[in-house]
Amino acid sequence: MTMATDNSITVKFFARLREELDTTTLTVEAQPGLTAGQLLHSLASKGGNWAQLDGAQPVMIAVNQVMTKPDRALQPGDEVAFFPPVTGG
Repeated sequence: MTMATDNSITVKFFARLREELDTTTLTVEAQPGLTAGQLLHSLASKGGNWAQLDGAQPVMIAVNQVMTKPDRALQPGDEVAFFPPVTGG
């Protein structure tokens, strides 16, 4: 796991994503103009199990513990969470 820096974004994975990716948290460098959706696509491009992030199954996104859309711009220090939709009944 990479240590956070002043210019980093913390990425967390929950539920089946955490299990299938075999990771809970990672740190990425913030890039100007980077959106949550672009981050998701970038991680999916790693291939293997990561490709499911851009697959047929929807992935929910929260930034700083607030649900958001993929076009949300990210800032250094943000915490981004990716997780499958919650179902209930």
